[in-house]
Amino acid sequence: MRVPTTELFRHAYGQYALGAYNINNLEQAVGLFRGNLGKKEKNDEPVDSTVAAPFILQISRGARSYTDKRFLEAIIRTAEEVFPEAIFAVHLDHGTEEACYDAIDSGIYTSVMIDASDKPFEENVAITRRVVERAHAKGIVVEAELGQLGGVEEDVVGSVHLTDPDQAAEFIERTGCDSLAVAIGTSHGAYKFQGPQGVRLDVLARIQKRLPEGYPLVMHGASSVPPEWVARINAAGGQIKGSSGVPEEDYLKAAKLGVCKINIDTDGRLVWCAIYRESFRDKPADFDPRTPGKVFMKEYARYIIHKNQVLGSAGQLESVRQFLSQKT
Repeated sequence: MRVPTTELFRHAYGQYALGAYNINNLEQAVGLFRGNLGKKEKNDEPVDSTVAAPFILQISRGARSYTDKRFLEAIIRTAEEVFPEAIFAVHLDHGTEEACYDAIDSGIYTSVMIDASDKPFEENVAITRRVVERAHAKGIVVEAELGQLGGVEEDVVGSVHLTDPDQAAEFIERTGCDSLAVAIGTSHGAYKFQGPQGVRLDVLARIQKRLPEGYPLVMHGASSVPPEWVARINAAGGQIKGSSGVPEEDYLKAAKLGVCKINIDTDGRLVWCAIYRESFRDKPADFDPRTPGKVFMKEYARYIIHKNQVLGSAGQLESVRQFLSQKT
């Protein structure tokens, strides 16, 4: 069941964070849905309520343009039929104004992100306000961004500029955006920190105090870049050196300070890269693309379960279902 992110945020606020996972293909989609339902290997396995979680499925601009956006949209619609127990939002990640309008009109998205964070403050306000008006007219909610993250991921390139708490309050009031992505020291990609840098929970706490009570915040660039997966990649011929990520113990700390949505993209790519490299290394005569695909879907489902456990969303699916039923 597709739902707006705002409904999920109301249930999560101050208690846990929802995993927002990017997908690019069929195998990622299947592994994602299985993992969020506690199904490790087969679509028809029973739901494991002890780990099943609501989640946010994200599509980036790069994923939409990789082949044709309609392929991914069809995969999502099919997944909703194959996994009717799932409760999730479909979110456009880092959209331009034009991409947001296209997603709003597509009928598949329940949430869009307008990222005008590279623009001057007043221009960011104006662009975001236009997207909010267009989205709200169709019942779609909007995430915006203030401040900038460093690093590189797909076509998102940023330089670090932490979010100003006073500006954040003004921005939300003037734009009407439903959630705000804040820059608190994280970065996109697999190389997040250098030296003693880390997540600025102190800045996050100041932002939360300046905003309306219960207002949902978003943390981008939050992959943990697990060293065990990096090691597996490098052992199979990869060259990922000096990588770093957000400590998983910071997830719940951020959730207690109003972060309801935590974006995780790089970690999924690392799992994909390790599984496929190992398959090519260990089975050099096998040219069947389904061989590594089967392994990846299982391993990605297991990793999603782990991620939801550290986010605190594992085991929340039925509670969310009851919460939503009371709203109707």
